[in-house]
Amino acid sequence: MSAAPVLSVEGLSVTFATPRGPARAVDGVSFALRPGERLGLVGESGSGKTTTALALMRLLKPPARIESGRILLGGTDLVAAPEPALRRLRAARIALVPQGAMNALNPVLTCGAQFADMFAAHGAPGGPARIAGLLRSVGLEPGVADLYPHQLSGGMKQRVCIALAMALGPAVIVADEPTSALDVVVQKQVMTTLVRVQRELGAAIVMVGHDMGLMAQAVHRIGVMYAGRLVEIGPVRRIFAAPRHPYTRMLVESLPGFGARGVFRGIAGLPPSLVDLPPGCAFAPRCPRAEARCTRERPEARAAGADGEVRCHRAEEGDDAA
Repeated sequence: MSAAPVLSVEGLSVTFATPRGPARAVDGVSFALRPGERLGLVGESGSGKTTTALALMRLLKPPARIESGRILLGGTDLVAAPEPALRRLRAARIALVPQGAMNALNPVLTCGAQFADMFAAHGAPGGPARIAGLLRSVGLEPGVADLYPHQLSGGMKQRVCIALAMALGPAVIVADEPTSALDVVVQKQVMTTLVRVQRELGAAIVMVGHDMGLMAQAVHRIGVMYAGRLVEIGPVRRIFAAPRHPYTRMLVESLPGFGARGVFRGIAGLPPSLVDLPPGCAFAPRCPRAEARCTRERPEARAAGADGEVRCHRAEEGDDAA
């Protein structure tokens, strides 16, 4: 994957205005996405994954605002782009597979009418045959076009959302927890459909999720977020085999296995308040390997193997066990 990035995120920061002061939900996040690449963003609830995904689409609403950074899609900075330009780019160049398919689909329109609306908004050709082809591509019968969202199962609704996202052939697909609220069998089916569609389009994908095991089967690289920061990013095999950040290691160790039964290993403590982050490393209060330096100095990104970065003082010292 040596092609130029199709999406570049540079120093993205997002804050929410609160009565207690600004809460920085995304803090200086940077990454690049190559054509055809699949990047997964993982972390606990509140780590900034979904806020990052919505920022990429410029779909954040007050009290949230993008405080700084750039989101480069081709030659266009989405942060600086006016709303009319964004409306032309959404779905055509960057598309969203939302977390809640039932809430994303219009309940008073048939699925076919929702495809027709999108084609009309972008001046793109699309009739019944085109819609039928899109539905078949995600494993649905053409007759689904005549049904309303409430007549579909959760998995079918999610497949309709995937078909809508791919309809105009975008260069980037943002999938925000596309398998949430689905049973494990349907999760696998939806994930398989999404990956197959992404490959057929040659699009890149940013996938947000909690399930690191499911993510490991679908993405090329994983980015681990904590307290709004991207604390580690790297190839999926390296992340699982040799995580460099203590938080990443603890996430991996908390996954259930098929081997001998053992003691469940969770992560003690709670994430910090985004309004009042501790000095130094935000993970230090929960980190079993924290030292005095961790509580004073904020770690900056350092190289971690091929095509990877980590924000950890212990990793800075070349401690691969960190």
